[in-house]
Amino acid sequence: MAKSGGDMKQNQYSGVEIIVGIPSYMEAKTIGFVTRQVDLGIKRFFPHMKALIVNADNNSGDDTRGAFLSTDTVTPKKYLTTPPGVKGKGNNLLNLFRFCKSRLSSLKVVVLVDADLRSITPEWIRYMAEPIFKGYEFALPRYSRHQFDGTITNHICYPLLYGVMGENVRQPIGGEFAFSPRVMLHWLDQKWLPTARLYGVDIFMTLNAILGKFRMCEVGLGSKIHNASAPKLGPMFTQVVTTFFQGLLKHKADWIGLLHENPKPKPLFGLKSLSAPQELSVDLRDMKDKLRGEFLSRKNLLKKYLSRYIYSSFWRMIDQDHYKMDTVLWTQAVYQILFTFDTGSPTVKRDIVEALKPLYFARSVTFDYETWKYQIDYAEELILDQATAFASQKPYFYGLYLQRAQDLDRRINKKN
Repeated sequence: MAKSGGDMKQNQYSGVEIIVGIPSYMEAKTIGFVTRQVDLGIKRFFPHMKALIVNADNNSGDDTRGAFLSTDTVTPKKYLTTPPGVKGKGNNLLNLFRFCKSRLSSLKVVVLVDADLRSITPEWIRYMAEPIFKGYEFALPRYSRHQFDGTITNHICYPLLYGVMGENVRQPIGGEFAFSPRVMLHWLDQKWLPTARLYGVDIFMTLNAILGKFRMCEVGLGSKIHNASAPKLGPMFTQVVTTFFQGLLKHKADWIGLLHENPKPKPLFGLKSLSAPQELSVDLRDMKDKLRGEFLSRKNLLKKYLSRYIYSSFWRMIDQDHYKMDTVLWTQAVYQILFTFDTGSPTVKRDIVEALKPLYFARSVTFDYETWKYQIDYAEELILDQATAFASQKPYFYGLYLQRAQDLDRRINKKN
């Protein structure tokens, strides 16, 4: 059995073929359970392969390190941390990737699992790793999540990838991934913007795997039970959206002008059906109060950059305290925000992401009212319908650039 009081010596984790990484920050209460499940999965399904469990931490003050290293495992363990004061999941994974790069001579697959999971089973390690051994290079999770959970995924990341890039990837920022060393080296070769070093890292990984044309698949994992929460206006939203918008627009030449109709899902491994999701409640009154405050502090910015119709529709929702941010209204609002991010100054880029927050909350409130009494299958149908709307409204997005060019021509002709 591996010693639990300290790191393994260098020669004891050479020749590693499987690395399971657990990024963390202040997860002392849950990381022991996750580590035990990972160890069981490795022992049960990959007993003849040399493996290593790596905790990539942010120098957590709750002794996550001690909780990880004191967990009894057969599989050797390694603890990595960022320097004091350096936070961010992206920095954790950058640390992990660099460590994995030093093991390239033997490494075959890397699996990532979040440190706050309560539903992880040993089978997850098998489900995630097996597709990589079969020739896929990036495996993403597919699991049951309550419609109040994963709202950035449901309303921004998934539909934009579907609509703009023609990629049907249901959980692009899920947290559980498996990948080949080749795609990991591709990520290391990219420019890591500040937000990609924080919560933006998951969408950074998925987007660059798509742009790099790596072979991708999805893995059914059942229900994800973790430290879930209702939609928040904190740094995670800003970091994910900023990373996503920057990455999309940097590679606009790869997708501009392409029309996609109903992109097919990726090949599915693991569990094939959805199970009951984690229960989650949400305080809609609190959400409404927050979105109202966000709107009032940014109404001049929204009035300037949104169309008159979208702005007036949203103003009526605020005025009447009744929210119906329907799919088409939401789709066009997101495309207007994305267009403004592309054409605006650095200050405008920063401000317009913040201005998206009240619109996002209004869409979340609307969706919650529409789905709260229905089963997960119905909510999934509406999420797919929304993604389809993003695809069908793509010409509207292109039209914003055409209108800008026409306005510029008129101004030039007027001067002449």
